[in-house]
Amino acid sequence: MTFQYLIFDASDDGEGTGTWDAMASVRAAELPAVLTEVQAVLDWAERHRPGPRGPLDEGGAWDADQQVQTDGGWTTVTLTLTGPWEWGEALLARFSAGS
Repeated sequence: MTFQYLIFDASDDGEGTGTWDAMASVRAAELPAVLTEVQAVLDWAERHRPGPRGPLDEGGAWDADQQVQTDGGWTTVTLTLTGPWEWGEALLARFSAGS
């Protein structure tokens, strides 16, 4: 699966931890496709988890936050991942390669 809607913006804290943010704003008809992409990312993240999921400042190795907000005829889906830099970059490489 390659992304049709999600485009991630990555930032590195300089200490080996990264944050990957993606947002898609779509009409109702496209929402199921966006949510399928989000679920694919979360499934991969869970299968390849670098340790326990949870806030990094509470001992988690990685975490994810998904928000869905509707305004008028548009729904915005936001997904934020945090974790080891190599892990997040491997996730993006997996989906951009279409593997």
